Amino acid sequence: MPQSRRLRPSGCGSPSAERSLATRLIRRLLGGLIVFPLAGLLAGCNAVLLQPSGDIAWQQRNLIIASTGLMLLIVVPVIVFTFIFAWRYRQSNTDAVYDPEWHHSTRLEVLIWSAPLVIIIALGAMTWLSTHTLDPYRKLVRIDASRPVPAGVKPLNVEVVSLDWKWLFFYPDYGIATVNEMAAPVDVPIAFKLTSTSVMNTFVVPALAGMVYTMPGMQTQLHAVINKQGEYDGYSGNYSGSGFSRMHFRFLGVPQDGFDQWVAKVKAQGTPLDRNTYLALEKPSEQEPVRYYASVEDGLYNAILNLCATPGKMCVSEAMHIDASGRGGGAHGGHGGQKVHVPRERLEYDNLRMQQGHETGGATVPASGRPSRSEEQPEGMKPDALSPQVKPPEAPAQGQAGHGQAAPGAPNRKIQVAPAQLNVKSGD
Repeated sequence: MPQSRRLRPSGCGSPSAERSLATRLIRRLLGGLIVFPLAGLLAGCNAVLLQPSGDIAWQQRNLIIASTGLMLLIVVPVIVFTFIFAWRYRQSNTDAVYDPEWHHSTRLEVLIWSAPLVIIIALGAMTWLSTHTLDPYRKLVRIDASRPVPAGVKPLNVEVVSLDWKWLFFYPDYGIATVNEMAAPVDVPIAFKLTSTSVMNTFVVPALAGMVYTMPGMQTQLHAVINKQGEYDGYSGNYSGSGFSRMHFRFLGVPQDGFDQWVAKVKAQGTPLDRNTYLALEKPSEQEPVRYYASVEDGLYNAILNLCATPGKMCVSEAMHIDASGRGGGAHGGHGGQKVHVPRERLEYDNLRMQQGHETGGATVPASGRPSRSEEQPEGMKPDALSPQVKPPEAPAQGQAGHGQAAPGAPNRKIQVAPAQLNVKSGD
């Protein structure tokens, strides 16, 4: 066995050096203590994720706290022992045992590996259970931790549509709709059905539940409940264009009589929502005010979901039915059925309104055919050592819309497009 020995002090272990080290440590400690009073400034912040008002969000909050606590069981001891070891085995401590030949300890190996393994198993079990318990498609079984959902209680059905850049809410049981505002009675289960008109978005009300994606031509679901009265913020958590940062709405948690009054107000102050009104609303707009619709055209939400709100367009459900029946593919009609010929115009969807020139300007100016907001030449087109000469883009073929060709309805202005050779690696 190699012999261990005590650490020997060097010149830096003199009393003056020790005093200097202690002085530096005290100064750093005092500097760190200054941060704690500043943390009091955060007392006015509304940490809605840690103080939610809905049972689903409350369970998610508990999951966050439990997961963080389990991980801190490893993180905190490691940080503490790092300082302990650094202090105990400092060069000036002659009482510490110095053993340069030490290389193994079964007791330490068991401790180092068993503790993280137990925590990982616990985290895995929590993840599996919460994934099924908090599945947004799963109907609620409780109002809160102490109250199950009463038998026979019907949920409040809400159909949500994310547009550019606003939110549209349908209440099919009441025949009303609203823009950028929704309400729900306290302690009543809510059954959301969600879709989108153009690009993917996320429906987020932090006080109510976690985020759920909305996608065009598809429907997602969310089951939640609000347990406290109040006005809460809702927004989109997925970038969807220039108006994304202002895509907010109000969520009102009210008692049942307050909800009935809200419905009566919508019917009294609202206007009819038919397809023409919806198509005007669907155009991209930012900071849209709250709107009320006292009546809704039958089947409008399903038409939005199936991308056929515009007259003359084929619904996705109809196209899927044709495909499932075997009449939509193959030169001989799929499985033997008569082949269905659908005009191309019925299958072209222009939810971004590019062809009508309504789309708000964005980063992909050349691809959309809209004029650039700046006269500055794009960075990718600037001459460099590999491509000192910028070649103009080739003209598109006759009848074919190229990147440099303006979309119908867009201003007739020459657009300079990055040449295709810039995407080719040097030497190809």
